[in-house]
Amino acid sequence: MRSVRARAALGATLVVAVALVGAGLAVLLVLRANLIGQADLQAEVVAREVAGELATGTPYGEVELDDEEDHPVQVTDEEDRVVLVSKDLRAVTGTATSGVTPVPAPSVSASPSPGDDDDDGDDGGDTARPGRGQVSNDDPDFSDGTATVDRTTADYRFAAVEATTPDGVTLTVHAGAPLAAEQEAVGTVRGAMLTGLPVLLLVVAGVTWLVTRRALRPVEGIRREMAAITASEDLTRRVPEPDSRDEIAALARTTNETLTALEASVERQRRFVADASHELRSPIASLRTQLEVAEAHPELLDLPGAVADTVRLQALAADLLLLARLDAGERPGGGTVELGALVREEVSQRAGDRIAVAVEAPEGEAFEVNGSRGQLARVVGNLLDNAQRHAGTSVAVSVAADGRGVRVEVRDDGDGVPEEERERIFERFVRLDDARSRDDGGAGLGLAIARDVAARHGGTLTVHRADGGGAAFLLRLPRRS
Repeated sequence: MRSVRARAALGATLVVAVALVGAGLAVLLVLRANLIGQADLQAEVVAREVAGELATGTPYGEVELDDEEDHPVQVTDEEDRVVLVSKDLRAVTGTATSGVTPVPAPSVSASPSPGDDDDDGDDGGDTARPGRGQVSNDDPDFSDGTATVDRTTADYRFAAVEATTPDGVTLTVHAGAPLAAEQEAVGTVRGAMLTGLPVLLLVVAGVTWLVTRRALRPVEGIRREMAAITASEDLTRRVPEPDSRDEIAALARTTNETLTALEASVERQRRFVADASHELRSPIASLRTQLEVAEAHPELLDLPGAVADTVRLQALAADLLLLARLDAGERPGGGTVELGALVREEVSQRAGDRIAVAVEAPEGEAFEVNGSRGQLARVVGNLLDNAQRHAGTSVAVSVAADGRGVRVEVRDDGDGVPEEERERIFERFVRLDDARSRDDGGAGLGLAIARDVAARHGGTLTVHRADGGGAAFLLRLPRRS
């Protein structure tokens, strides 16, 4: 019952069961109402026929009571005394009285008494009764009861119709119509429903189970392939994508997109580890060699070289740690950084460098952005290091407003960056100056770190050709919100 197929089959079966039970009850109620309506009509017709004879003055013994078995008749007067019944009627319920034996009525004078009106038939001012020789035009009263006719007891629907004889006696005619047909029809329909309902529910459950299993077959294929990928650790594999355009196909496509991103991330991580190991090996090996030589021959110790290797190793380790934090999803702080002041501060620390840096940042305007001062300082520092490494005679940095953001541009007069390499230089451990030594060219992490930090601050870092030749790195960041 925990599977999707079982829950779907159970849910569909319950819904269909509720719908069928509701529809069945409605059908039974409508059928019963129609059949009772027909019985009411039959009973009313018989009652009015008998009432019509009595209203014309037909004596009780001469009233025609046809079809007594199907339509038993009982006639009572104002005092609920039985004055006329069907020939074989032995017992009755549901009428004004249960009596089935006629009682002689007291004699009534044929001439009207004072105050009687032969025209309107009013009797003592009771306007609800029909006039002399008339049958009531009001809707009859209907009731359920039983009647025993010739030792056979059955259920009947009785209609009560009033009529007034020419003598001024108001009689009530109770005529019945059998309910056997209604009961038989309702019972037959009910039995058919009770018999067919379980079969239909079994069919619905089975069909739902089969359809759901067929619909979920691609999901099972995706699950098996994902289990195989997990077991084999082969991220080049992909789950099968069904040809349908439904949610399962969308799930398969999303799963494959996730696998592609995961494969790229793992491959990037492996390449990063391999490149980091390679980059760390050189300074560590060089430093160890110098220390071993110094241990054997102290007079040959190259102290400046050992210090340089240590500084390079320290910088490389710091870069690797920063990249690791960025890959782990470290978010910049929520502080405020004024880029103009940050650029001037970074440039002031390079007063003794080989090439002086020209600063173009208005003093009176604030260029504030949200983020981490330390990380943004690393971006500016890396861009200046790169420009000074490749410049011929000049390096310039400018800070200016750029619509709703701030732009920082670092330019040099070097050879520039070939157009086909302008994206590759932002990859990790990529150096275009392979002819230069590792000590001078760096590890190829500065620009990669700068772009990652810019992206995490909601900005961009691109490179293009400067107006006077050389490279121009453009950093765009959104203004402080």
